[in-house]
Amino acid sequence: MRTLVTYSSKTGNTKKIADAIYGIMSERSRIASVEEDPNFGDYDFVAAGFWVDKGLPNRKAADYLKKVKGAKVGLFATLGADPDSEHAMDCMKRASEIVRVDNNLIGHFISQGKVDPKLIKMFEKLPPDRPHALTPERVALHERASTHPDQEDLRNAQAKFKEMLGELENSSGFSSAKSISPVPTRRAFLTRKLFTKV
Repeated sequence: MRTLVTYSSKTGNTKKIADAIYGIMSERSRIASVEEDPNFGDYDFVAAGFWVDKGLPNRKAADYLKKVKGAKVGLFATLGADPDSEHAMDCMKRASEIVRVDNNLIGHFISQGKVDPKLIKMFEKLPPDRPHALTPERVALHERASTHPDQEDLRNAQAKFKEMLGELENSSGFSSAKSISPVPTRRAFLTRKLFTKV
């Protein structure tokens, strides 16, 4: 199965997940940032990644996702919040709505990621009643996020996308991750030709 792994990454979090996902794909696959504007039509499956900005896919990723039509898509995302939080689920729901309009959404994966230090500096200036103000709880959240994505996150991303590939394989007969058809040897070809000759 030919897979396109495409992503937008500002601080490197989403690229780490993208690289991990690409690592389990067949040799006929490709990894490219959305800035390269890869042609999704050349692939059987599109794994598309973004970082969350104000509750939505970041602008560059969103613009690319809106171009994708008639594809089988798996989404992955990174954000500073807990990936199991309601906020994270809402963010992925909004991204899914973009994709579902013209595509077949196979599944999704969310990972926590280190918050951009520049953003934290901005948050320090916010009054206490603002959503992103640096309360003790939010400081603790940023500290937890600072170690992500970690190796467990990368393994979880690979496992989730292997699951998606399995679904596609079962429904369409495509080869799964790192599975390619053996190339017949010249001897095998000549043997078949000999025994099928009339």
